[in-house]
Amino acid sequence: MKKNNPKELVLNYFKGVDEENINKILKTLTVDCVFSIETHGIELIGHQEITGMFKRLWKNHKSVEHKEFCFINDPISNQVAVRFQVKNILHNGKIVFKSNCNFFTLKDGIFSEVRVYMAGENTLDKET
Repeated sequence: MKKNNPKELVLNYFKGVDEENINKILKTLTVDCVFSIETHGIELIGHQEITGMFKRLWKNHKSVEHKEFCFINDPISNQVAVRFQVKNILHNGKIVFKSNCNFFTLKDGIFSEVRVYMAGENTLDKET
């Protein structure tokens, strides 16, 4: 298997988020990926729970955009950290800006774990 460039994989992941393309996102994640929002005590496991989270995000926003990425790659431990800016547009037109950090762990060339540190209100929730 061709080893993915962690930076390219992160950018593909966020492109999928911004384009509302769940298939693009899932191609970057193992089927048993653990996705946690560390700042809000939420953990999702696997494609089904992660898909539901993104569908709720997209339903609750007119658009989301991630930009201004700053990467720190740790090839020895198969991890990459990324700081970035988020611009969310709500259905009422209100714009919300955030500064977030994600930590990704790679396994077999894709992400087995995503840990999110989010400023402000949680926009990635778990179905209750």
